Amino acid sequence: MIHSRTWLATALCLLLLAGCRSKPAQKSPNILFVISDDQSFPYASAYGTPGVNTPNFDAVAASGVLFNNAFAPAPQCSPSRAAILTGLNIWQLEEAGTHSSYFPVKFPVFTELLKKAGYSTGYTGKAWGPGNWKDAGWAHNPVAEAYNRHTLVPPVKTISNIDYNANFRDFYQQKQAGRPFFFWVGALEPHRPYAKGSGAGTDSVHIPAFLPNHPDVKNDIADYMQEIAWFDRQLGGILDFLREQGELDNTLIVVTSDNGMPFPSAKATLMEYGTHVPLAISWPGTVPGGRKEDGLISLIDLAPTFLQAAGLTELPSMTGHSLMPLLLQQASASPNEYVLTGRERHSASRPDNVGYPSRGMRTADYLFLLNLKPDRWPAGDPPPAKEEPAASADIKPIGPGYNDIDDPSPTKSLMQAHPEQWPLLFSQGFGKKEMEQLFDIRQDPGCTRDLAADPAYDSIRHALSARLKETLARQGDPRMTGNGDIFDSYPRFGAMRNWPGFKKRGEYNPAFQHTDH
Repeated sequence: MIHSRTWLATALCLLLLAGCRSKPAQKSPNILFVISDDQSFPYASAYGTPGVNTPNFDAVAASGVLFNNAFAPAPQCSPSRAAILTGLNIWQLEEAGTHSSYFPVKFPVFTELLKKAGYSTGYTGKAWGPGNWKDAGWAHNPVAEAYNRHTLVPPVKTISNIDYNANFRDFYQQKQAGRPFFFWVGALEPHRPYAKGSGAGTDSVHIPAFLPNHPDVKNDIADYMQEIAWFDRQLGGILDFLREQGELDNTLIVVTSDNGMPFPSAKATLMEYGTHVPLAISWPGTVPGGRKEDGLISLIDLAPTFLQAAGLTELPSMTGHSLMPLLLQQASASPNEYVLTGRERHSASRPDNVGYPSRGMRTADYLFLLNLKPDRWPAGDPPPAKEEPAASADIKPIGPGYNDIDDPSPTKSLMQAHPEQWPLLFSQGFGKKEMEQLFDIRQDPGCTRDLAADPAYDSIRHALSARLKETLARQGDPRMTGNGDIFDSYPRFGAMRNWPGFKKRGEYNPAFQHTDH
């Protein structure tokens, strides 16, 4: 059951919603939000990465602003998307701050506020998820109503058959004429699995420093890049339609990703390639284009940005800050000194279905990580020597272990089979971590050299640690206020694996619940 709230909180939420019901200005912009699934920075050709082909992302960037330092609030799908929708960090979102759980209906989402203000809203592809929104009290996915009836024949079976382009056109043709729209294009690419060999012929492949320079890894990343290219072609069709309808100049377009690439030391970690994502924003009739922005941006800044662009009042409860002053080059624009990231449970990867709680602070120069349960395995536990029989057919086998690294993965399989060939890279991707980690991002963007134990960096580490903890406490993070284990109690609606201990799908774990829940 979802946590109840007091009548005062209910009244406050209703007042906030009511305050956003005024009709938008006559020329309120359309808003097109395009989000890929598991795409790390710098895998877009606008960033100069060899072998990547994203001409339509590049076109959005050229007509607007290309962001070099944008960060997802979490390194996993559903917590990141919940944070984007609410403008809050994951530790402020209760069940929605962990993967594949509930999305409590008490948290206002910007899409609903736009709808109440007169916007037509919809989505195609992947919205908020995975997770259970129905039993949380939502009438539809927290993003909006779905437009997924049009399908196509993809080039390979691992690519989704959802026709994002046709579904957007369907939505546009059904909406009331003259009404501004918000539409969410949620690509399912480049999420695993990939068609092996689909990227054959790609000569240049960017292999990050945290992965082995090996043909299997090169081919795996080439297959990954082919899915990015497919997603970009769908974006191109949507941009063409907007141009044909004469809507392009009055459409705020945002193209980004929910988290980083599904490889060791990336997705489901707070290291650089787990949260650093591409971001391009354009509004051809309003935002000056042809710009590159080096300032630090969090995707929780998008919710207040959309509300301000639509002429609505920001919700006081939002932690993110509107990007409109920056986009419009106003004198009041000021860059963030840092962005915060967080992680709780990802997959069913450990006994008792517990997660790996971490918090991160990224400045222009450094990435500081606070690992709150350093006794746990960050990538999930290694496979046991012997797996006991599952009590139910609903329980999946543990398989290769380290389950927070997505399978099937040729890169993961290679590194597990030959850890002795790349001991440092294997330790980084699969091994346990110290409570505090520090990386010099300018010198080491792959986060291969942890400086936390180096006395020369003590003052930097102490300063970042103190500031992170103070900020988290101010934002009410249960991990800082003595109730952090509540995150391990939250239900998981995804598959449960045959680890020892608690593994009841869709149920709260009573061992970690407190009396007020």
